[in-house]
Amino acid sequence: MWAASCLASCCAACACEACRTAVGSIGRRSARIAYCGLFTLSLFASWALREVAAPLLQSIPWINHFHKTPDREWFETDAVLRVSLGNFVFFAILAIIMAGIKDQKDPRDKIHHGGWMAKIFCWVVVVFLMFFVPNGIVSFYESISKFGSGLFLLVQVVLLLDFVHGWNENWVAKDEQFWYMALLVVSVVCYIATLSFSGLLFHWFTPSGHDCGLNLFFIVSTLILVFVFAIVALHPKINGSLLPASVIALYCTYLCYSGLSSEPRDYECNGLHNHSKAVSSGSLSLGLLTTILSVVYSAVRAGSSATVLSAPGSPRAGADKPLLPFSKADEEAEKKDVPRPVTYSYSFFHLIFSLASMYSAMLLTGWSTSVGESGKLVDVGWPSVWVRIATQWATAGLYIWSLVTPFLFPDREF
Repeated sequence: MWAASCLASCCAACACEACRTAVGSIGRRSARIAYCGLFTLSLFASWALREVAAPLLQSIPWINHFHKTPDREWFETDAVLRVSLGNFVFFAILAIIMAGIKDQKDPRDKIHHGGWMAKIFCWVVVVFLMFFVPNGIVSFYESISKFGSGLFLLVQVVLLLDFVHGWNENWVAKDEQFWYMALLVVSVVCYIATLSFSGLLFHWFTPSGHDCGLNLFFIVSTLILVFVFAIVALHPKINGSLLPASVIALYCTYLCYSGLSSEPRDYECNGLHNHSKAVSSGSLSLGLLTTILSVVYSAVRAGSSATVLSAPGSPRAGADKPLLPFSKADEEAEKKDVPRPVTYSYSFFHLIFSLASMYSAMLLTGWSTSVGESGKLVDVGWPSVWVRIATQWATAGLYIWSLVTPFLFPDREF
């Protein structure tokens, strides 16, 4: 027994030391990836508690203080919202602390890139404390999360527009026949994919024998937007390009598919899923993994982009740096203790993760209106449908506005 106790103590000490070393090795090169890992951990915690924490929450008097105990789904949603609230508070506090950082000599720069053991401990404490807050606060957070999720989706749209315009400008600036041909080929491929995808949408979501006027409206309006994009982009006074138009068209078609596939499984016009009544753990895992990848990528790209909100005095070129920027010149400057401007806004980076926390909570709870089978799925329900369609319309509006603004206001710089 004594030997076993010593062995267990040694193993625990080694494990703690290994964790401390691993966390301590996170520096300037990998801080953003570490924040991604922490955010991903919060999503898995939300998913796990949604599946197993309902009986525990039912036994907590300050949560279950109702005269009639709600159904299990209410407690599943409450667990997700409380973890999301903790995540939101944690990143919101960091966003406030990091406000106004101009260069890497600011003492707060070390907080952003270091102190990971303390930050992980604080994150755990904040999330744990959220299970002691009153239900009224959680309900209020649930309400504002719908608004925050909309802001997060809007940031996604702005990033996509910036990306496709930058992509087009980069290839056109090369001024070579090869790159012009590449622009044409990519554009044609995107349009072919868009039209083929649209055909599948008609097949999946407008089954014969059913009145699917709403789905038909969504698909036809998407095709109209696709043709409008091409017409506006090719107008001689607009000076547009087919590449951004084709990429935005494909993205809008994807949003239409994402919205239609989020329709309830028992909806007669959802021909893609209405025959799969059973919910497999594999499909749930795949849905959550897709959600994690999309949310984390958007949060990192938005938070690291100097085009959305640059840090004061930072160069715009910082937006083109990779996720782990650290050149030899940077290393030499760091050794010489030369103050260098930050390449992105730390405060905005954390703000994006706060909004992403709201968005992920809405996905995992079906925008807090899931009932029946939909409560066991990720991002299923009529609110999800309309959010996707509204995002598509916002994407179309912002893209057309980005094209016509220079034409309408030629004397202004944008």
